[in-house]
Amino acid sequence: MLRVAVMVSGGGTNLQAIIDAIKAGEVTNTELVAVISNNADAYALERARQNGIEAVVVSPKSYETRDEFNDALLEKVNSLNVDLIVLAGFLVKIPEKMVHEYSHRIINIHPSLIPSFCGKGYYGLKVHEAALEKGVKVSGATVHYVDEGMDTGEIIFQKAIEVEDGDTPEILQRRIMEQAEWKLLPAAINMIANKEN
Repeated sequence: MLRVAVMVSGGGTNLQAIIDAIKAGEVTNTELVAVISNNADAYALERARQNGIEAVVVSPKSYETRDEFNDALLEKVNSLNVDLIVLAGFLVKIPEKMVHEYSHRIINIHPSLIPSFCGKGYYGLKVHEAALEKGVKVSGATVHYVDEGMDTGEIIFQKAIEVEDGDTPEILQRRIMEQAEWKLLPAAINMIANKEN
């Protein structure tokens, strides 16, 4: 059984997609043991509670230094005894110490086709604004392993989504979530849980 912790900063729509996929039997051999957020007000924590999953807050605001926060985050994750960490809209850079300790055991979802529109400053609507500004005809989502860089780890899955005339960043974001992110992330977890890779 793959023990998974999901880390999220906001609403948790990708978290919900994972929960739903496990309930539907599309993701097997997987247990969500905790949802960790850096934001005490994240709706994702409520989603966790509603589904009987431990909801944990580890906020940088509670610590005097970034190093103290990083140590506390790693300590919390270690205490959960997880096999896989899933970043589902977690807007905090993962401490290098954690990346090393959990090498090839942290995955992230990014709302573009990496290497386009990724790295520092590209998150949330900013990704879709940049894609539309550039005039790309195709965008999408990428699930990748997390390494020391920002969106630079080995790619697991990608799915392309066409950009349509009249798209706003919000419309494009929603289409990529529904057609790519919410499918790719559960599929990647299932693949890792069942060692098909």
